Amino acid sequence: MKSNPSFVERLFAALSGLAVAGLLAACSSTPDHPPAPTSAATPDYRYIIGAGDSVTVFVWRNPEVTTTVPVRPDGRIAAPLIDEIMAQGRTPSQLASEVSKELSKFIVDPQVTIMVTSFVGPYSEQIRVVGEAARPQFLPYKQNMTMLDVMIAVGGLTDFADGNKATILRTSEGNKQYSVRLRDLIKRGDVSANVDVKPGDILIIPQSFF
Repeated sequence: MKSNPSFVERLFAALSGLAVAGLLAACSSTPDHPPAPTSAATPDYRYIIGAGDSVTVFVWRNPEVTTTVPVRPDGRIAAPLIDEIMAQGRTPSQLASEVSKELSKFIVDPQVTIMVTSFVGPYSEQIRVVGEAARPQFLPYKQNMTMLDVMIAVGGLTDFADGNKATILRTSEGNKQYSVRLRDLIKRGDVSANVDVKPGDILIIPQSFF
C-alpha cells in the first residue's frame, strides 16, 4: 500500500515550487531601471590628468628643460627646475600654466606646452566594467565613447552573462542607474542598443541563472 507524503516532504515540495516560480518570474521581468539615454556625450569635455599618465613638458626654445615624466601615484610630477607640482586633477592647459609659473623663476617668459602621451586618467573618470565581462577592467574615458567601444575593449560577454539585465551606475548623476541591452548589442547586432558612456560610469553585468 502506497504511503502518503509526510508533512516535511509536502513542505519541501511547496517551497521548491515557490522558488522555481520566483526564479522564472525574476528572469522574465523587465529591468527595474530606465533605459540609458542614447546620447550622453559632453561636447565641452576636457581630459583630466591622472596618476599613471605620462606627460611631456615642452618648453619652447629651452630643450634642456623639455622632458617626458610620469605622473606619480601621489598625482605629482617632477621635472628640470621644478621640484614637485600637482598634475592630477588638472587639464593639460592648466598644468602648463602652473609649470610656466614655476619656470618663470629661472627663465624669462617661458612658453610651456603639456602633451599627455600615455592615458590612464583619474579614478573619478575611468570607466569600470565588473561582473560577467570576458575581461573585467577599468578603461580611460574617451570623448564620444560608446557601450560598443567598451564591450570590444573588455572582450565581450562570458557564456554566463545576462547581458540584457546589465546596468550602468552613472556617478556623474548621483549614482543613478540605467539599464542597457548588452546581449542585443553584442549577440544580435542591434545597434539601437548602443548608447554613449560618460566619465565615471560603472558597467555592472550580472550572471544568468540559466
